[in-house]
Amino acid sequence: MTKDIFGKALLDYHNGNYTEDIVTWTNISDKDILPIPYLFRSFKDMPAIEQKALNLANGNILDVGCGAGSHALWLQEKGRDVKAIDISEGAIATTKARGIINVQQSQLLEEHEKFDTILLLMNGTGIFEELIKVNKYLIHLKALLNTGGKILIDSSDIRYMYEDEDGGVWTDLNQNYYGELDYYISYKGEHETPMRWLYLDYKTLENACELAGLRCKKIMDGPHYDYLAQLEL
Repeated sequence: MTKDIFGKALLDYHNGNYTEDIVTWTNISDKDILPIPYLFRSFKDMPAIEQKALNLANGNILDVGCGAGSHALWLQEKGRDVKAIDISEGAIATTKARGIINVQQSQLLEEHEKFDTILLLMNGTGIFEELIKVNKYLIHLKALLNTGGKILIDSSDIRYMYEDEDGGVWTDLNQNYYGELDYYISYKGEHETPMRWLYLDYKTLENACELAGLRCKKIMDGPHYDYLAQLEL
């Protein structure tokens, strides 16, 4: 995210300069609108998976990829001890402006504090980028957990995006993992540098956790092939 278009959009909205939304697309999907107001949603407007994760979060909490800070803001308002991190300079500026106390611009792999709860929401597996990198991230996340701590992460099984009307799969699933996508965004005519983004089906996540020495259990399913999982030592 070298141009930080996402961060610019968040700051525009927060500063009252909202005139248009973010446009997103991938190498397997057409352009779609990401409404910026949605990124500033309150708890009551969040999907059930996010609400469940926030209610389960306790102790010293790390919010990874905090975006506009909506999750961290709710946790802070509830008196929780939360640290919010994001790679986007604009997202961090927005989160600070919204009143989050403990905020830092950094990558997950640069984090070395210990936490009781680590949140990776809004397709939290996305930051893993590729299937081959999942173990590296899980090992690092494992090292950040206090005894008795947990990781709450959500994702989706996007196999359905490759199915035809008869239910047949039109991609070769023996090649690159089907959840590895090239992700693109644009805002006000400016295009961000494409990034890799990973959607991970639950069984693959479960297998990866076993290899990394983590226990994985599904907390709930969402309405459209999505799920929330809890990972523990």
